[in-house]
Amino acid sequence: MKSDIEIAQSAKMLPIGEIAAKIGLSEDDIEYYGRYKAKLSMDLWPRLQDKPSGKLILVTAINPTPAGEGKTTTTVGLGQALNMIGKKAVIALREPSLGPSFGIKGGAAGGGYSQVLPMDDINLHFTGDIHAVTAAHNLLAAMLDNHLHHGNELGIDPRQVVWRRAMDLNERALRNVIIGLGGKINGVPRESGFDISVASEVMASLCLATDLMDLKERCRRMVVAYTFDGNPVTAGQLKAHGSMALLLKDAIKPNLVQTTENTPAFVHGGPFANIAHGANSIVATRLGLKLADYMVTEAGFGADLGAEKFFDIVCRYGGFKPDAVVLVATVRALKHHGGVDKDRYAEPDLNALQKGLENLEKQVENIGKYGLPVVVAVNRFPSDSDEEINMVINRCESIGADAALSRVFTDGGAGGRELAIKVVAATEKNSKFNFLYELEQPIKDKIEVICREIYGADGVEYTSEAEKMMQRLESMGYGDLPICIAKTQYSLSDNAEKRGRPRGFKITAREVKLCAGAGFIVVLAGNIMTMPGLSKRPAAEKIDILPDGEIVGLF
Repeated sequence: MKSDIEIAQSAKMLPIGEIAAKIGLSEDDIEYYGRYKAKLSMDLWPRLQDKPSGKLILVTAINPTPAGEGKTTTTVGLGQALNMIGKKAVIALREPSLGPSFGIKGGAAGGGYSQVLPMDDINLHFTGDIHAVTAAHNLLAAMLDNHLHHGNELGIDPRQVVWRRAMDLNERALRNVIIGLGGKINGVPRESGFDISVASEVMASLCLATDLMDLKERCRRMVVAYTFDGNPVTAGQLKAHGSMALLLKDAIKPNLVQTTENTPAFVHGGPFANIAHGANSIVATRLGLKLADYMVTEAGFGADLGAEKFFDIVCRYGGFKPDAVVLVATVRALKHHGGVDKDRYAEPDLNALQKGLENLEKQVENIGKYGLPVVVAVNRFPSDSDEEINMVINRCESIGADAALSRVFTDGGAGGRELAIKVVAATEKNSKFNFLYELEQPIKDKIEVICREIYGADGVEYTSEAEKMMQRLESMGYGDLPICIAKTQYSLSDNAEKRGRPRGFKITAREVKLCAGAGFIVVLAGNIMTMPGLSKRPAAEKIDILPDGEIVGLF
């Protein structure tokens, strides 16, 4: 079979104006970025907001393995399959970060015959949204340090500056730095560091904002430091929010592209789900719901991270009520959760599969806590035996979950026909979506509900710093914000080595951070990093461009 980039480069793309026309958009509704990419006008929403909404389908997964299990591929393939069976469907994905693209993972635009195109552009600079986020983030950082240099009228404690720098590459050497060295003319010396751009609160705010003015207000609220008296200092007090919003004026507009089968696709925003909330923009999702009968979107990593945050954070701010959930699982991932290592994924092992199915059961159970129907998409790999596939299907049936084989990687939309039919049926079921917790609950109660109900933990242990910060945030009036737990994606616990369905463990909340602009409180559990590093053999070593402009090695 051809590589992903070979398939992408051989696919026949339609001019983006034709893709826009499929969902009822005119030339006046789009802004061209070449022949195959466009941004949607922000004037669309006032015109569409009173139209009936389509069905919202969320694609999530069991806890992934380091190899990835095809959640994005399934999202793309399902959108194609829905159109193939005569439904008007669009999809929405996050934008890939340059960090993973050049790091361990490679591209992130789907795979095989279920990709979004042009995949090389999408995986690289695309329309510049992430660069705009980086610039806005670093403008605020520069204005903060400039304020310190020129007299510090606000009384900022340099030891309590919480706004770091950002860049969209993996760079472990910049995780912790000292700035302002070289004498008085070069600023105030202090400790700082870099986060990857997709971990920036600016990115989270971009994806949770409803329009440009809402985004500017979110920028205004961002807390960047604390004074010597312990009071928060915001970007608004530094008078930075207007300029930040200006830098983001085009980034807030959703990007329109297409799949390998010319299904309309929104690719917009890119917060990580193990660090932030892990979903594409509210702006794109709500437009898709008005422009199509079925809107398929995905939440990052496993359902314990991406789906929980989509339901409890994104749906609150977007006013969304999902109609069905697709839970992606693979035989190899389930065997991984049963104790099999990566080099033995292709070997039949029914005992390991039986044990690993507990992870699937827990994630199905988790989705049920939100009152939503679930369809398990068994993403088939060539090494899967019929006996293994049957074991997965039978287990799904035994726990009351519908299941369908998916071959969208090799067969495109045709390989997702069974899945599409079952998902449509699921959206017609009577369901009552509910949140896991109420915002009025104390911060600690909300954290413990997530950890007990979703992760299956026996409880939560807090560091003294986390305890103090929770008390501080509640005293400052931030206690009614939703919770965004940052933890490993590889386990239901906060320990990546605990596979399957761990029991008898506690979550350690080692740090609590305020994201007042994005509108949530981040709880760092375990050893989660906001700036990844490159692997020993990063994907960047294989990526190249040839004299004729052809890109090779990108997934």
